Amino acid sequence: MTPAEKPADQCRRVTATYDVVSLSGRAEDPNTGGVRARALRITDATQGQLRRLNLATALPPLLLAAVVVVAVDMHAWWHAFILVPGVAAALVAFERWTANDIGRVALPAVLVSAVVWPLGVLVTGSPNAYWGIASAASLAVPRLTRHRYAAAAALVGYVAVIGATRLLIEPDGAVTRFVLVPTGLTTLIIVASFVGERFYDIVQELEVSKEREAELAVTRERVRFAGDLHDIQGHTLHVVKLKAALAQKLVRADPDRAEDELREINALVTDTIKQTKELAYGQRRLNLAAELENAKNLFEAAGIAVRITREAEAGARTSELLGQVLRETTTNILRHAQATRVRITLAAAGITIVNDGARGESVPELRGLSTLRRRVAEDGGELTVSLAEGEFVTAAVFAR
Repeated sequence: MTPAEKPADQCRRVTATYDVVSLSGRAEDPNTGGVRARALRITDATQGQLRRLNLATALPPLLLAAVVVVAVDMHAWWHAFILVPGVAAALVAFERWTANDIGRVALPAVLVSAVVWPLGVLVTGSPNAYWGIASAASLAVPRLTRHRYAAAAALVGYVAVIGATRLLIEPDGAVTRFVLVPTGLTTLIIVASFVGERFYDIVQELEVSKEREAELAVTRERVRFAGDLHDIQGHTLHVVKLKAALAQKLVRADPDRAEDELREINALVTDTIKQTKELAYGQRRLNLAAELENAKNLFEAAGIAVRITREAEAGARTSELLGQVLRETTTNILRHAQATRVRITLAAAGITIVNDGARGESVPELRGLSTLRRRVAEDGGELTVSLAEGEFVTAAVFAR
């Protein structure tokens, strides 16, 4: 920020910068056969929730369909060696798709199931052997970085053409079972896959928007800090400049007056250093009620559900430090966590902030809270940070 640039101008400049952040996922991975990975900016928590939802709702019907395909089309024991690889490839593709990793298995799954369909048509007489290629390819095709619609058309055409070869063996009655039904159902499956992919695009956009709001919330806090720092030092430096110029003029004409000016300069600088330290360590007087409202607004702006419970009002002796703990914890959640819910509980002698965005199994080192822990201890309290069952808990308690 240049000396002439106001904090509000900096905030607008930063906001404009974030407005041009790309909403796309990560670049194509050369090891994934041209299939792009989804949603770099979907959080691990959201990805896990979507994976569990898909496995719980879609996997059982898929398993049932796989069993039915094999049971209905297997007319001899050795037919299983042809039919099972196709349905297995489809199930593996689906499992990897729920983990956002279909690019790793897309090519082998499609190739295996593509071989099963002509073998089913010409060797085992299995009209449902197309199920594997239709399922595996419909999961992979919408993830292609280019030529997706051409690939979808090629898939439908492949199912139709291979099915039509059954007419060479069975001229009568094969059109419906091996051509029309497989082609129609494959078309429905691929269309449904494109619609489902659009759902994930919307989820990605919502996640990006949430992340951007969190980043901007932190930026606004930094701009607020810059404004406070400007208020503290700007006026003092201007006065020091004027008094130094005055002392320079008086140093020979009126030495006593010049000495008084220099003493005032020293006092001003000392007071400014003290205020700057207080600002840097968050020791300026804070209004706890205002900090609670500010934290609520910041979390809601970032798309995080927040619940504030006031069991009692904090005492005058502890409210300022509790406000500092709340401010520092709010900043840490917005910057480091992937929270979707935050609970703030205020008691007469303490505050507890719980969020569900904990990462890993160990408590991270947070420098700001470490500094506050010493200050809380000096005032007869205790600041604790813990991790339990995926929740990060920050609690500050003072003896009554």
